[in-house]
Amino acid sequence: MTDKIRKEPAAAPAGSGPTDNPPAGPAGPPSGVPYEAIKAIPVRHYGRWISAVVVVALLGWLLYAFSQGNIIWATVWDKLFDTSVLHGLWSTVVISVASMALGLVLGILFAVMRLSKNPVTGAVAWLYIWFFRGTPVYVQLLVWFNLSLIFEYINLGPIYKNETVDVMTPFMVALLGLGLNEGAYMAEIVRAGIQSVDEGQTEAAHALGMSQTKTMWRIVLPQAMRVIVPPTGNEFINMLKTSSLVSAVQYTELLRASSNIGTTAGAVMEMLFVASIWYLALTSVFSVGQYYLERRFARGSTRNLPATPWQRVKKNLVTFKRSPEATR
Repeated sequence: MTDKIRKEPAAAPAGSGPTDNPPAGPAGPPSGVPYEAIKAIPVRHYGRWISAVVVVALLGWLLYAFSQGNIIWATVWDKLFDTSVLHGLWSTVVISVASMALGLVLGILFAVMRLSKNPVTGAVAWLYIWFFRGTPVYVQLLVWFNLSLIFEYINLGPIYKNETVDVMTPFMVALLGLGLNEGAYMAEIVRAGIQSVDEGQTEAAHALGMSQTKTMWRIVLPQAMRVIVPPTGNEFINMLKTSSLVSAVQYTELLRASSNIGTTAGAVMEMLFVASIWYLALTSVFSVGQYYLERRFARGSTRNLPATPWQRVKKNLVTFKRSPEATR
């Protein structure tokens, strides 16, 4: 008796041909039937609307309070371009730029000294930074203003000799007080920028035979500017406002010029608003300059620079003009 065995066809190996079974998955729609469009329902953020309403209401209340105060707003607009105010504005710009330039030079010098392997120069730089960062700039201004109480004469031998009262003019006092104080902060900013550059850059420059000084000025500092520029811009914006302290040493800058008019004309609050408007204008103008300066030094690190505000405005205007044509 012969057994009859039913032979099943052997399973074909995976990937051998069209006999493969398709992977299991969700079945799609029949051929020719379009997919159903997904209806997206945006999430409602009620908290955002509530916070926006609260902020706008508080801002409106603040504006209304100032509008109802005992302030003669016509005096603010009349004195905004007064000759004395404009002279004080120019003095503010001059002393801020000069003090920032002095602080930048001193910052680079003391940052290099701080990073030096010479223990004497490193200790001197640390002592300078410690002292000028640890004492208020107002106190430093008063010390320079009363320097004649310590030194009656400034005697540099055969080079220069004069009475301290004649040397320490209000401008010189303001320059030394603001510049030396700013130099201590700039030294730390420059030091951080120098340390952000990879040490391999310095080693490669030395391997090419470049001296330490040439390496610092041609290799390290240009790359460190990427890190140095943003906080330096912030320091200069702060300098524009800190310069108002020099009114205590008889230097006629924006705040002192405005205060003099306010005291004489009996419009103290109005002239303070005049000074505030000009301070806001100065900081806005120099903030734009800082923005473009940062873009310039970011070219080596960022492949595609972000669009400037003006470029974004132009792009939106072009898109708005073309949108009606695209919908036809």
